[in-house]
Amino acid sequence: MSVIVALAAALASCGGKKASDEGEFKYLVDHFADLNIIRYRIPGWEGLSLQQKEYAYWLSEAAKWGRDITWDQYCKWNLPLRHVLENILENYKGDRSGEDWQAFELYAKRVFFANGVHHHYAEDKFLPGCTKEYFASLMEAVGAQCDGLVDFIYDPDAYPQRRSTSKDGDIVQLSAVNFYGDGITRAEVEKYYASIEVPGDPEPVSYGLNSKIVRAQDGSLKEERWKVGGIYGPAIEKICEALAKAAAVAENDSQRKALGLLQEYYRTGDLRKWDEYNIEWVKDTLGTVDYINGFIEDYDDPLGHKATWEGYVHIKDSAASARTEILSANAQWFEDNSPVDPRFKKKSVKGVSAKVVNAVAMAGACYPSTPIGINLPNADWIRKEHGSKSVTIANITHAYDYAAQEQPKSTLTEFVYSQEEIDAYRKYGPVTDEIHTDLHECLGHASGQLLPGVSSSALGEYQSALEEARADLFGLYYIADPKMVELGIVPDLEAYKPAYEHYILNGIMVQFCRVELGRPNTEAHMQNRKLVAEWCYEKGLKDNVIEKKVRDGKTYFVVNDHQALRGLFAQLLAEIQRIKSEGDYAAGKALIDKYAVDIDPVLHKEVVERYKALNLRPYGGFLNPDIVPVVKGGKTVDYKLEYPSDFLGQQLEYGHKYSAL
Repeated sequence: MSVIVALAAALASCGGKKASDEGEFKYLVDHFADLNIIRYRIPGWEGLSLQQKEYAYWLSEAAKWGRDITWDQYCKWNLPLRHVLENILENYKGDRSGEDWQAFELYAKRVFFANGVHHHYAEDKFLPGCTKEYFASLMEAVGAQCDGLVDFIYDPDAYPQRRSTSKDGDIVQLSAVNFYGDGITRAEVEKYYASIEVPGDPEPVSYGLNSKIVRAQDGSLKEERWKVGGIYGPAIEKICEALAKAAAVAENDSQRKALGLLQEYYRTGDLRKWDEYNIEWVKDTLGTVDYINGFIEDYDDPLGHKATWEGYVHIKDSAASARTEILSANAQWFEDNSPVDPRFKKKSVKGVSAKVVNAVAMAGACYPSTPIGINLPNADWIRKEHGSKSVTIANITHAYDYAAQEQPKSTLTEFVYSQEEIDAYRKYGPVTDEIHTDLHECLGHASGQLLPGVSSSALGEYQSALEEARADLFGLYYIADPKMVELGIVPDLEAYKPAYEHYILNGIMVQFCRVELGRPNTEAHMQNRKLVAEWCYEKGLKDNVIEKKVRDGKTYFVVNDHQALRGLFAQLLAEIQRIKSEGDYAAGKALIDKYAVDIDPVLHKEVVERYKALNLRPYGGFLNPDIVPVVKGGKTVDYKLEYPSDFLGQQLEYGHKYSAL
């Protein structure tokens, strides 16, 4: 599971290394709509051997070849639209100075950022600011033809959400994601899954992970696999070619074996082979270069089965990994002392590995917007029997921080109540934010177990938000434990307090600067934070654990009793672990419906207005560095890094180099 950055500009740290210390390197290179475009550096690159650089290069190429897949998965109209946008941006000879062109270019940038027509985080469809007639005239000027495309673009009711969260309608039919054929209903899909799942299987495959469900000629449902020779075949073939070249220069035999299994999975579509690959991938804890590549996270499927394609390449930061290695070594202690029912604890925690890494390339669902931490694989039985890998992505976190420092204002002084709290966050925030991510990914997702016979998909559409809440709560509970000071991870017993204050303030209020007024809270990670913060606020009202204060017409939330709040985190963690372990769909639904979706309209309006006055943008995404082979005498002697600053330029370049569909 991936944990996404809470807010690109929220409560930005003012401590630690300044962007100016990086010389002339500029992190924030563009901004438009509600988005910042940021560059990231790759510390440690020059310390790699030529073989390791080549390995990272081919893994990065394999990642970038999956780009088209994600675009098509998000909506069947996305790829045709992207090709039209590329054509216009490269070939239009008319006036590019007027308001209409500027509105068109803004729309194009938003589409490229979101990998389609739906907001990358809120998942709502956005429309061009130029007229329908102007858009059609641009297409005509470059000879672009696509029947029905312009009507789709400008129709707000045509797939209004990428992943529908409707409480009334059919969320399969209402979702734009291209996982299900036309006319197929939720009831049909759930019946189909029930017919193919094997009850009591101790090693269940991830049913539906890598396929589209379509209607057969006899009216029944069937799966069409995403594989070589199947759906997305040309792109997957290119991925396999690059993976084969990576395998030839891998660091060790375990990496080579895993890459071979991954290619076999891509060629067969066999989900048992996917499990074999993940088991082998988990074994490699010694390599410096690592990656993820495949159909992995199911956040975008309204029913939580089908996975969006993503790719990531990173290198280990050995010095910074010391703290995550300490956590991994003590994983059993954390499991044994967790405040959950003993029935839901793992008796033996196996294969938990964690490290701090620096991103090298991101692709698919991880690009341009990206996680700051990853824990995989997702199959509960593999986690239990073989372990998992966790990474905290340091250079991405730091790039967010540096970019925030390049802006004149931050949300820290606007939304935090007292100077004492501000000073404490500046002192501890950069440290505790990363430690919470470590705990969330390394131990939170890896903790707990399902009871025998409980399906990993039992929580349906609520699975993602509840799982992220469970991992967040695990981290929040333990970041305040004296054991963390004893292990030398947290600097002192007071350090956790700003982390608690930050989390509550963000979850209950600040994060909603991202949501349009009148809209519900639909994204899984935002639902997770809202659920935790508002549940704790409500349960702590009697003892004034969290206090709502108003000063000069502005609302603040202040934590009065940090230890009591820790107790509330423990209670909610115990309940959500019970819900997951028992597969209690009704209880999970009740928590999400009550605490995670509906936003107080008065508070929402206030947050949006206060944030707007800061002239900040709540979301950030990244430009990948270019890895350029250095060839001398017909032989590659090095791989150098170049840092582009043109967002549209990189998008158009990728369209030329990595377009297979």
